[in-house]
Amino acid sequence: MATLLEQDLPKVDYGAQEEAMQAYFREGEKRAMALGNRGPVRYAPDGAVHPEILEAYWRCGFYVFEDVIKAEELKDLEAAFLDLLERMPNAPDSPVDARGRPALGTDHDAPSVLWGRPLIDPFGGTDESDGRHQVKMFEPPRPPGLPERQVGSVLGSLQYSDALLRLYGHPDLLAVAAAVNGEDFTPFNETLIMKRPLGGIVAWHQDGMTHWDSPDWDQGSHGFNFMAQLYGSKPATGVWFVPGTHKTGRADLRAMVVAAGSDRLPQAVPLVCGPGGVAISNRQVVHASFANTTSDWRVTFNMGFQRRRSVEGAPGRDMATGTRSIIDAERIRERSRLISYAIEARRQRFPGETPFVYQPDAARGEPVRWDDAARQSIRGYNRLDLVV
Repeated sequence: MATLLEQDLPKVDYGAQEEAMQAYFREGEKRAMALGNRGPVRYAPDGAVHPEILEAYWRCGFYVFEDVIKAEELKDLEAAFLDLLERMPNAPDSPVDARGRPALGTDHDAPSVLWGRPLIDPFGGTDESDGRHQVKMFEPPRPPGLPERQVGSVLGSLQYSDALLRLYGHPDLLAVAAAVNGEDFTPFNETLIMKRPLGGIVAWHQDGMTHWDSPDWDQGSHGFNFMAQLYGSKPATGVWFVPGTHKTGRADLRAMVVAAGSDRLPQAVPLVCGPGGVAISNRQVVHASFANTTSDWRVTFNMGFQRRRSVEGAPGRDMATGTRSIIDAERIRERSRLISYAIEARRQRFPGETPFVYQPDAARGEPVRWDDAARQSIRGYNRLDLVV
């Protein structure tokens, strides 16, 4: 009997585009490995994140940290992921999972489980997501027998797993967040992303909405995402980046595709790393992912961080109701408490590790406890996501 990760699905390829796609994947991997933007998290003699890492990140718009998550923690994360997979709704809008239990996300009103269609680009060339996905991507031929829908991602993922929360408190990752965004950095959002076999397409786009036309816009205005990989990332399954496009403002993606003659942008490179690798990706860099025609899964724990000065005073909204308001210091404090909960949860699991000190909470001097009461208190926390 097939496991949750070993499904009996029809074989799919890119049809007449297959040879060109496979060549593109091979060439893209060569370009990626030549960029000089990968390696372990390293520190300078003064304890700061090594300046060579920051130089490569700001030059390329992303950096691949290798072997960040060690074997013991990877086992915790895989167990957590498989548990979450069993708890997904058995159909869109279903209140129960396949075993009849209350499905993930049914105990609060914040958005949670998002579905997609296999091998489909749902947003390219549409007005969805503020029209960011300017160009429709090529969709492989769809054979009969495909499932109509797949769960593609889970928003607010930290509330569903202590293992995911502990990863959020990883001291090396938080040190990088402080080095890039300042010691008073704030969250963005957190998402469990599943690029399943037959997984759909995310068309070329840039993230960030608020600051593109600001007079003080720069290459870091919209923050970044950490993309932690459970099973690794390959050209056929991973996100692709166009290096340097975080520096040049809003991109004319239509012109880029026309110049390339297809959606295979010639300067783009894929995220390539093994299990336990973590990429930091600038939210302004042009990026996409192609249809997954392989039998491999890409499972990404996505965790975003931003500069406080980009967030405080910016327009925000309640992610459950859509109500709009200006993001103030109290909302930032409430949403940022997940960082200190994560640090404490990690300290309990890995007591021999030196915890990261999150300066805004340290300055307040308030004790932090991670227990059942705290777990209940963060249900639906992502309605306060700081999306700018």
